[in-house]
Amino acid sequence: MPSIVKPLIPLAPLAKNELGLTIRDYEGAMSTLCAGCGHDSITAAITHTFWELSTPPHTIAKLSGIGCSSKTPTYFVRGAHGFNSAHGRMATIATGAAAANRELTYIGISGDGDSLSIGIGHLAHAIRRNVKMVYVIENNGVYGLTKGQLSASADIGTRPKKGEANVVAPIDPIMLGLAMGATFLARSFSGDKEQLIPILKAAVAHNGLALIDVISPCVTFNDHEGSTKSYRFMREHEVKEVVTDYVPVREEIEVSLAGRGTRSVTMHDGSVLTFRTVPEGYDPTNRLKVEEYIREHQRHGEIVTGLLYLDESAHSMHEINHTPRDGLNKVPFSVLCPGSAALEDLMTDFR
Repeated sequence: MPSIVKPLIPLAPLAKNELGLTIRDYEGAMSTLCAGCGHDSITAAITHTFWELSTPPHTIAKLSGIGCSSKTPTYFVRGAHGFNSAHGRMATIATGAAAANRELTYIGISGDGDSLSIGIGHLAHAIRRNVKMVYVIENNGVYGLTKGQLSASADIGTRPKKGEANVVAPIDPIMLGLAMGATFLARSFSGDKEQLIPILKAAVAHNGLALIDVISPCVTFNDHEGSTKSYRFMREHEVKEVVTDYVPVREEIEVSLAGRGTRSVTMHDGSVLTFRTVPEGYDPTNRLKVEEYIREHQRHGEIVTGLLYLDESAHSMHEINHTPRDGLNKVPFSVLCPGSAALEDLMTDFR
C-alpha cells in the first residue's frame, strides 16, 4: 500500500514554535505500518523533537535502508531532504552526504536487521568515523517485511512465528558501540515519549554519531508457538471459505519509565520486558563502568534505558579530516581544484 498525504484538518489553533510552525509542519505521509506498531510511536517522538527544537525542515536530511523501520522517514518532516538507500547501506550514504554538506542535520532510521546483520560493517565504520548524525535503530528482533524471521538482536530462547527457538547469542548495539568507541549511546522504549524525546534532543546536539537503540514491539510477529491466539493456531483450526490474511488492530503500548527502579511492560503477545532507568549518580562518561552496569542488569533480565554513554571530548569526522566549515556545494572551484602545483606539494608526502 503506498503512503498517502495526511489530511490537514485543523480542529483547534495549534501551538507554534520559534519559527512560527506547528507540529503539523513536521509531520509526513500517513503511516502504512501495522496499527499499534512501535515504530509509529518513534515517529511521533521524532516529530515532536524537531518541532520543539524549531529545526527548519529544509535543513534536515533523513535517510534509511530497507525494512519496516526504513519506511519511518516518510512519516515525519515532509519538507526535509530524504534518501532511501539499499539494505544495510544507510550509514554509508549518510557518511557521504555528511561529508559533502555538513550544514544539514542528519537523522538515519534503521532496524535491527538493517544495521546488525547486512549493515553491521557499515554501522561499525560510521561509529569509527564519528559521523555527526542521529542514528536510530528501531529494534523489534524480527524481519517484519519478510514475515518475522528472527534478527541478530533476538534473545536466546525467543521463538519466531514459525520454527525453532533462537539459540544464537544476540548482538547488542549498545555493547557494540562501547567496543567500537562510540561517543553517544542511549536506549529507550518506543512507548515512552517522555524519555525518548529528551534523548533525541541531546542526540541532535551531539558533535558526532549518536546511536539510539529503541525497543519497538512488532504487533504482527510477536506471537509465540503454543498460543491459542497465534496465527498458526487459527490457521490450523479454522475452516476457510476465502484464503486471506488479517493484521489485528492493536493499541500502542505507552508507559512512563521515568524515576528510579524497574518497570515491567507486557507486550502484545503476553511476554514481559523489564526496563530499568539509570539511577541518580550514574556516570555515563566511564566506558568500563557503563558496560559493567549494563551486563549486571542483563543477568537479571533487565533492559537499562536512558543516556548510557557520552564522550564529548572526541572529534567528529569533519574535525578529524579538517574539512571546510561550509558544505562542499559552497566551496569555490578554485579551492576544490587548486591546480597542479598544489597537487605536486601534496604528492611529496607520498614519495
